Amino acid sequence: MNEYPLIADHGLIGDLQTAALVATNGTLDWFCSPRFDSPSIFASLLDHARGGHFSTRPVAEAFATKQLYLPDTAILITRFLTKGGVGELVDFMPKTGTSPSEEHRLIRMVRCARGRISFDIEVAPRFDYGRRTHRLSVCGDGALFDAGEARLALSRIGEEGDETPDSYDDTVDGDLHLSLSLEEGQVRGVVLDTAPDAEPRKIRPAEAQRLADATAHFWQNWLSQSTYTGRWREVLERSAITLKLLTYAPTGALVAAPTAGLPEEIGGERNWDYRFTWVRDASFSVHTLVRMGFVEEAIAFRRWLGDRVAEPLDSGTGPLNIMYRVDGSRELDEEVLAGWEGYRGSYPVRIGNGAAGQLQLDIYGEALDAIHYIDRFGVRIGQPGWLAICDVLEWLADNWDRPDEGIWETRGGRKDFTYGRLMCWVAFDRAIRLATAHGRPAPLSRWMAERDAIYNQIMDKGWSAEREAFVQHYGDTVLDASLLKMPQVGFVAPEDPMWQSTLRAMHTELVSDSLVFRYDPSASPDGLGGHEGTFSMCSFLYVDALARAGRIEDARLIFETMLTYANHLGLYAEEIAATGEQLGNFPQAITHLALIDAAMTLNGCLDAAEQKGRPGRMRRVAG
Repeated sequence: MNEYPLIADHGLIGDLQTAALVATNGTLDWFCSPRFDSPSIFASLLDHARGGHFSTRPVAEAFATKQLYLPDTAILITRFLTKGGVGELVDFMPKTGTSPSEEHRLIRMVRCARGRISFDIEVAPRFDYGRRTHRLSVCGDGALFDAGEARLALSRIGEEGDETPDSYDDTVDGDLHLSLSLEEGQVRGVVLDTAPDAEPRKIRPAEAQRLADATAHFWQNWLSQSTYTGRWREVLERSAITLKLLTYAPTGALVAAPTAGLPEEIGGERNWDYRFTWVRDASFSVHTLVRMGFVEEAIAFRRWLGDRVAEPLDSGTGPLNIMYRVDGSRELDEEVLAGWEGYRGSYPVRIGNGAAGQLQLDIYGEALDAIHYIDRFGVRIGQPGWLAICDVLEWLADNWDRPDEGIWETRGGRKDFTYGRLMCWVAFDRAIRLATAHGRPAPLSRWMAERDAIYNQIMDKGWSAEREAFVQHYGDTVLDASLLKMPQVGFVAPEDPMWQSTLRAMHTELVSDSLVFRYDPSASPDGLGGHEGTFSMCSFLYVDALARAGRIEDARLIFETMLTYANHLGLYAEEIAATGEQLGNFPQAITHLALIDAAMTLNGCLDAAEQKGRPGRMRRVAG
């Protein structure tokens, strides 16, 4: 399985409607178009033979590679160091507008920085997850890959008078191979255009550079909105750019990740499609984006969320789905790509997501918390929106005391998950605050009664005297890292002895070298085989919880340790294996959201400690 690069050996580029992954060896091995959740065109990351790829690499027996982003942008630079010279591959996608578009551009500029260098370029698309064949037509300025309803136009980047590339061959599979020889200072390359009417043409290096400059200006201008000036600023800004790359501009919806099928265990079955918008994950983004100064993005998602709340939904799982497509539609039927081997043999490869029909009660708390939070910044709810919220709360009042599948989307049956009850408490609490702050008509007596009933139930059934901790679900003693949100949402005080005891229990059972497991599947079967790594979001939640609890030195050491698990560009997948290898879909939005939140909480605590004259010394983490 050595055909597959490590998950962490990738950078992300995008145009705010879709995205692509580029490996450190120069292979673009994941790209869907025209949207994040559209069928793939390049997907060799999930099947090196069937998936399709777009590779650019030097012609050399041996070479070293380095990868970086142009500072403060989403322009990815892969450097190749060979005996004969140093070359650069510059990958980017010019920004599309806020209207859905079928026109997307992948620009790959190659440059000789020193000496001489030759590049091999191979374009091997596999439309619709490899299920649709295409016809290749080659001309002097490029080529056209035509698959009927979908097509790609490849245009050469070159100067007037350039000869035909050193090699320009097509294969029986409709793949294209070309090679370019460059001397120091020369810039050449190719552009792939997905527009239905696109045709190949020669693009001058100066034009390609203007597109690169405009793209850099967009990202640098966008990032200048950040109001964060504390510690780890560059780390947080890279996470913010990543979150922006995962946002579908026409609606403001944030996808959980740009990929599908990357495994939580190599060779295992926990391989899911994350190219959709989870109400939970995206609601978390409102807090994070506003705290960093990116208010427009938070407002855009708030509108998207408001539209979902206002939609009538005849479903046994409540007025909200747990996830949607980026345009708000609900068709997420899960299927398996027949014959695909999966990343390093991790089968099955799933597209769509069967968890979409689950009952997950926590989403109502996350949604109301986001609406309440941004309301504090002047983004008010209109009368239709308020009536829709009241309808949601009426349903929740009748249904919060039901078993559900829980935040982790287990497939082992419904249970009385404590986290689900916690967030139902949040839903009622935030709705009460909204009603009283703005004098809105509401059945406050009932909402207060339901809120208090949930609180009392959690204290009675969600607390285990045996474990001296809050537990995953009622009637058991299993711990769950999702409950690290308890002090963050205001359910318990960080200094509460019950919470301090819970933190100690979690440290003993769920924490390994700063890394935090979601829960123990062997103690709480989730209906799936195999194992999983530690969950990076939970690790950053743990940092946040420690900082709030006054264990600032512990929190800082764990945060700094977590930063060592990022890839070379500061990106995180969903999980981390015992070996330190990144696992799961990549990069994952909720991990970067949790990173930003943890850093900002910890930074505030460190500032407060310094003002009190306490030294920021480090000490060994204790349970």
